[in-house]
Amino acid sequence: MTLIRPRFTEFNEVFVPQAELDFVIPFLDEDIPLYVDPFLLWRSPSLQDKGLHQVILGAFNNLGALMKSGAKKQAIQQLITASECDEVGLGTSLNKKGTRIGLSKAEEVLSLFEQIPYYRDYGFRHFEEIQLFVDGIGKDRISDIACNFIKSFLIDYTIQESEDLGIRLQDVVVTNVYNPSSKVFENVNTKVPVHPENGLPVLLVPKRWLRYIPWINYDTYFRDFCPQDDIAHEGENLTRVKVQTYNRDNYGVVDAFVRVRERTFEDCINDPLFSQIPVISARRKLTAIKKLATGKDAGSDIKYEKYIGQLLPSLLYPQLDFAQEQARTDSGVSIRDLIFYNSRTHHFLREIMNDYGSRQITFEMKNVKVIKRDHIDQLNRYLNDNLGNFGVFVTRNPLKQAQFTRTVDLWSGQRKAIVVLTDADIEQMVEVFESKQRAPLDVVIKKYVEFKRACP
Repeated sequence: MTLIRPRFTEFNEVFVPQAELDFVIPFLDEDIPLYVDPFLLWRSPSLQDKGLHQVILGAFNNLGALMKSGAKKQAIQQLITASECDEVGLGTSLNKKGTRIGLSKAEEVLSLFEQIPYYRDYGFRHFEEIQLFVDGIGKDRISDIACNFIKSFLIDYTIQESEDLGIRLQDVVVTNVYNPSSKVFENVNTKVPVHPENGLPVLLVPKRWLRYIPWINYDTYFRDFCPQDDIAHEGENLTRVKVQTYNRDNYGVVDAFVRVRERTFEDCINDPLFSQIPVISARRKLTAIKKLATGKDAGSDIKYEKYIGQLLPSLLYPQLDFAQEQARTDSGVSIRDLIFYNSRTHHFLREIMNDYGSRQITFEMKNVKVIKRDHIDQLNRYLNDNLGNFGVFVTRNPLKQAQFTRTVDLWSGQRKAIVVLTDADIEQMVEVFESKQRAPLDVVIKKYVEFKRACP
């Protein structure tokens, strides 16, 4: 069965919502646009995290020691090796394969240990500071360097989490594992999960370390601390490179910025993988939906899909993790769906999997006054092709008797279930979401029970 945006857990027959896991679930065909922020380890109350931050910092500052001792080639090679960590699947790559920095960029980074007296004498307190001095070094590099220097821990963490969940481990060689004792990268023979297509090792990363942007970053520095008038004359273009060159000669400005970021550490928290919209926003979107006309006039269909696409992922969380919004074409007609992972943590969701083979659940959005036979036939064909035999129409009004009978006939003949959520149902889901007394998923369950009662 073809899954939409397949995840590591579903492939391994683990059906636990992301909210209940300590690690971020990797995708199988693309990276996750989040990054390890070393500052989160530095500010963590966990002694383990603080110790790992010291490992990262010690490994990076050792590059400066190598430079000072004349082992420049070794320092360059270690930094290049550390600059990409494919096993964790973080970043923006669409094929889970990144590229390392080049020789000249590595030399530019390592030159900071020679050009800036503080780093030469004391080393870095937060190696993320290199973003403020070297162009082309961003959050992806910071994350990968951090992961590579603590890859040994990530291996142990992955083994522990995988064994707890019953995920199969395989004999594999994990390359470029940093050894803090010998201060070199080594290849390690171990047992970890592997990617189902390429057989390469997969390493899991704790959610608590992840942010979209590092706490110490260039944009915040430039906006709030950079003395822009001292760097560029009036009317002169103030480029990133000019600012970074200025910073090298004026380390005190960078030092002041870093100290402020340290003092405000309590504001630095990890970014959630998914955030539910506030109740007031849900109410506003519901109001906007109810005001929309049916059909396509004035872009009503696009607006309807937009509002439903913003509402349902929050209303159904955390029982259902949102996979993605998808456009498909059937007989020349463009159709938009919302696809959810079936976590099977609820008895209803387990029933959907057991009875209909739905590893994922599709919600087809239709801003029409009346659902017609061809609409039902389109969803019927799609369910047969991809996502098991359970689907949901999200539309404005209840089915007419003839089309409801058509859905019952599909269940009788092909054991397919099609449930319909109307404006009234969406309103009830929002009310439940607001009251927090029950889960909005209960409304979907109610509609399914009503449907099954009509089936022979």
